[in-house]
Parts: sequence; structure tokens; C-alpha cells
Amino acid sequence: MKTFCGRANPTTGALEWVEESEEYDYHQEIARSCYADMLHDRDRNEKYYEGIRAAVSRVKARGERVVVLDIGTGTGLLSMMAVTAGADYCYAIEVFKPMAQAATCIVERNGFSDKIKVINKHSTEVTVGPDGDMQERANILVTELFDTELIGEGALPSYEHAHMHLVQAGCEAVPHRATIYAQLVESDMLWKWSQLQPIDVDGNKLLPPPAVVKCAGAPSVCDIQLSQVPPESFTPLGPICTMFSVDFSKPVSSTAQSYMAQFKAKTNGRAQVVLSWWDIDMDPDGNIVCTMAPSWNYSDPRTYPWRDHWMQSVYFLPAEENVSEGEELNLVVSHDDYSLWYSLTQSELNDVKVAKFRPCCTCQAHLVWTRPRFGELNDEQRTESYVNALRSILKPDSVCLSVSDGSLLPIFAHLLGSKKVFSLENSGMARQVIEQVLHANSLKHGVQLLGIRPEQLSLADLEGNQISVLMGEPYFSTSLLPWHSLFFWYCRTAVAQLLHPNATILPRAATLFIVAVEFQDLWRIRAPCGTCEGFDVSPMDEMIQQSLDYRESWEAEPHPLWEYPCRALTKPRPVLTFDFTQCVPDQPVNSDGTVPFTRRGRCHGVALWMEYQLTEDITVSSGLTKPVSEEGACEWNPHRKQGVFFFRSTRETSGDGREDLTYNLTFQPHTGDIKMDFTITEP
Repeated sequence: MKTFCGRANPTTGALEWVEESEEYDYHQEIARSCYADMLHDRDRNEKYYEGIRAAVSRVKARGERVVVLDIGTGTGLLSMMAVTAGADYCYAIEVFKPMAQAATCIVERNGFSDKIKVINKHSTEVTVGPDGDMQERANILVTELFDTELIGEGALPSYEHAHMHLVQAGCEAVPHRATIYAQLVESDMLWKWSQLQPIDVDGNKLLPPPAVVKCAGAPSVCDIQLSQVPPESFTPLGPICTMFSVDFSKPVSSTAQSYMAQFKAKTNGRAQVVLSWWDIDMDPDGNIVCTMAPSWNYSDPRTYPWRDHWMQSVYFLPAEENVSEGEELNLVVSHDDYSLWYSLTQSELNDVKVAKFRPCCTCQAHLVWTRPRFGELNDEQRTESYVNALRSILKPDSVCLSVSDGSLLPIFAHLLGSKKVFSLENSGMARQVIEQVLHANSLKHGVQLLGIRPEQLSLADLEGNQISVLMGEPYFSTSLLPWHSLFFWYCRTAVAQLLHPNATILPRAATLFIVAVEFQDLWRIRAPCGTCEGFDVSPMDEMIQQSLDYRESWEAEPHPLWEYPCRALTKPRPVLTFDFTQCVPDQPVNSDGTVPFTRRGRCHGVALWMEYQLTEDITVSSGLTKPVSEEGACEWNPHRKQGVFFFRSTRETSGDGREDLTYNLTFQPHTGDIKMDFTITEP
């Protein structure tokens, strides 16, 4: 059965009705999943296998029949490990239907159908008894229900239910326990992702609204590859603290709780951010440990096991606090059944029994601006580029129209002396945030915010003025891929009749760049697995490829490449330029050619990004922020996601000019899409 789905096109802004099959959401989930990354996580797999073997041995030593319950089985890998280790029977629970079907296929292909029963249900719906899903309660509980925050996928309620209804008292558990660690730090770099800082605009200090300064911020965790945050960008104010542990072999409670760690401040500073991660012990003695600690916490960072399905967490305190060296500090972590949050208290209590309230945004800014967006607004170098560009084009009689979501550009234009400044803010929440900024700086009437779409704009809305300066960053909250910001071009086309004949457009153009890259680790999320710990999991590879082929096999996907180191194997190449001084053309725009490989390496794919030409001599990049080094190292804009086109199969390149990257890209004006094809060829 097919159904019509309404979607807003992020590039054109049009509402499109498309016919989708009922399997579309399944294919989306599978195509963009981290299943391959988990199967490539050798450290995780080996530790689980070792822990399962040890648990099976302990149960057998007691003379008991080994019955395993595997919640969230995925591919069935852990169940197959258990049977291979000597388990008599396994119940493998998987709620996601396509995944359960893949697990059934994998179990059958590996010859375990008589020992493993795949149950396509949520674990809380599983029944036990002669007519139930399980004939008996299990005496080994194996799970992989964790996310970067440990409990974000509902691990606590699932364990709680399993102990009450599905496993025997005193069961073995793999993993046996989990431990949360945290470190209080000062970090201007990370704090700028949470709070708007004062901004210097041509000698004027633009202050953040008091409501934003006092706001506790977004409640959700910020999960990142903390290994890519250099240690010199933060100052530890205390030791790495053990916050709490959960013993999964005993009944687990999902009730909200709090725990406290006490320590003395190591130095003077501002308490702003908590860095957090967890370990899981696969055995009761803690001899088999899988840790999520960042690479800089290893004595030898080269031994760090990279993974993307589990990263590290950054938590922002509700407010920064000054601390003094030697001061007694109390770091409190609280959790409900799905999330964690941290606070700093002056309490002398050694037992925190009541969980503090979960911080949430009250100023709306943290709902309008994402954390990378906060970082972008606080980027002094970027602000300077826009201010210098505006200063060079604005005149005392300038009538400006800004088209970007939640942008400060119109305020910059007013402070730089424009006659009139209008800003299109179709989101009511974004308008309220910008109004707060205007009010906090006594600029209430400096910018007129218009809550309409570009095609609805009229001369009356502009008080009879023609637009002399049309500006945008451009930034839109609906943009995922770099070229989605071409929505600015479509807005420029929609208001073309309202532009003064000599109007200035800022940015005047955008250019799409490409570079062939070798990823240090990111390639794992798309690489087929084939076999994992000796088990054939190729049906999983086939399922992922089928979902990619459904629609997305030859499309780029967004990734924040500052978190994923790579080497450039070619020189960056501009491939498509979009002239914003002209309207969007009616006909497709094509670009094809070749780029020689100049470095030896294994090419995993192509990185794509946009650069915006603000004026003749000022350009800002959403991709590379510095020239590629001699060795090919790349530095990426940390506030925008870049596009990545992964090759289905990788290839070694010699770097001596024998291979070329051949590209063919076509911009489709009617859909806003960029169709792309890349191949590696020999001349």
C-alpha cells in the first residue's frame, strides 16, 4: 500500500506531496542506521563474547541448564555467541520488524535455528509460560540497550521489567554493570555552544538577553566525538569522578535518582561544562571492561577503539559558577528513566535522595538555535567577516531585507547605520528570540520583523521602499546538506520585483566544492561486514544495501567532519557556482570533469561543502577552514555539517597522477536537488 506524504523541500521551500510505500520509513531507518558501525566495533564484540563465555561457564558450573534472554538482539550476534559458548537455548528479542527478520535469516544461515528463537516484540510484551513466547525464565540476561548517554534507549525500564517478569532471581548478566564517569571543566569553546556571548559590532557591544543568560539551556545531551576536542581547549576543575554504577544482575529501578561526588577544585576557574562517559564490566570481577573514555584519557591514544554508535557526552551546567582552588565542590548527577543531567551544589549532604528538576529552556533561544548554531553565532572571526562585508556595502539610505532563520545580521545592519532594516522570520519562536535581543540592547525599533514568506512580501510590508540590500548568512533550520541553503536563492527570486535596480545581494554567490578523502574511521559506518567474530552476518549487509538502493544509494549524507578526521587525496575543486545576483534559472546546471589524485591512500568517498562569496574579497566557508596540509590533513568548520558521498567499494590510489576522480553534478532548479555521480578512473 502506498500513501501520500507532505514534505517541505529544504532547498526550494515548496510543500511537496510524494507517494511513498509503507516500507519507506523502515528503509530510511535502516539506511541511516549504525548497525554496520556496531558490527565493525571489534573491541565491543570481543568483550561481549568474552563476557558471555564467562557467564555461560559460571551457570554450567552450578549444574544448571543455560537459558539466555537477549534483549535488543539486532543481528542475533550475541545470541549466536551464547550458543557457541554452550548455552542450551536463547530467546532473542527484537522489536524492529525488519531487524527481527534479518536476525532470523542470520540465525538460520549460521545453523542456530534449533537453539535460538527470535521474538519480534518489545521485551515488555514478552510472555513466559507453556503457551508464552518463552517457555521458562532465563538465567543469563544479555543486552545491548545502550546509547551514548547509557540510558537513553530505555535501558532502565527494560531491565526493570526483565527482572520482574523474564529472568530468574540471581541471574547472570552481560554486561554485569555499568559505571558513569564525569569531569567538571571550564571550556570557552564548549560553553559557546550553550550561551550567547556579547558580540562586538563596529565598536558596539551586542549583549545577550537576560532571559537567555539565566536560562538553563536545552535539556538534551550533547553527544560528540570527545576525542576530537583537544585537551588544551578545556581546563579540568576536578578529577574524573565515579558518579554511580548500575548492577544489571540485580533488580533495576527506573525511578528518578541523584548521586553526588565531592572533591576539591584543582584550580581557579569557571565551572561550565561536564564531560561524561561510561564503562561496562562484562563480568562481576570487572576483568572484562569496555570503556567509552575519550582517546586523550588513554595512556596510549593509539589503542583507542573508535566507535560512533557510542560516543561521549557533554552536559552544560544551568549557569556558570566561579570556583576557587581548594574549594569543596559537590557535583550532582540526576537521572529519570531516559536521561541524565548535572548540577553543582553547595550542599554538605553525603546522600542526595531527591532528584533535582531536569533543566529545560525557558528563553526559547535554545529551541530556536541548535548547539552548533550557538557556536556559529559566537564565532568572532565569522562575525568579523560579515560585519566587514556589510560595512563595505551599506549606505545611510540603505533599505535592507534579511532572509535567514534566527539571524543577527539584520541587527548588525542597523548598528552599521542602515536607514531601514526588515527581516523575514517565518517562525514565531525565532521572532520572539530576536525581539529579546533587540529589547535587551534598546534596539526595539531598529529592525522590523516580518512573519511572512518571501513570496507573500509586498511593497506595503516594506513601507513602500524598494530593497537596496538583500542579505542572508545564509542559514536555515531546515537545512541538512550544504546546498539546502540555496533556499536563499529561491527567496531572492521570489522578491525579485521588490529589489532596487542597483540592489546588492549578500552573499553575491555560492560555490560548491568537492575533495576526495580517506577517512580515518568514518568509513566503518558504511562498509559491509561479511563476517563478525566468525559469524556470517552478510544478510545484514544485504538489507542495508537494499534500503540504500531504495532511494539513497547515490546521495550524499550530512556529517560534521570536524569530528571525523580524514585526509584529502585530491586538491579541493570548485564544481558548481550559483550566482545570487541573478534569479534561479529555469534549466538544469551541469558540471563534469576530472580531478587527479595527488596523494596515496584508500579513497572512501567525496566530501562536499559550500563557500559563500560575501563581497569581491570576503568569503566564508561551511567546509574547509584552512588550506589542506602537505600530508592532506583537513580542518573543517565545526558549526556546519558537510556532505559525504560514500563509494560502495573503496580503492587504493597511488597519488602519482595515474588515477582521477571523475565527477558529474547537475543542479535541478525545479526540485533544488543536486544529482551527483563520482567514479575513480585511470586516464
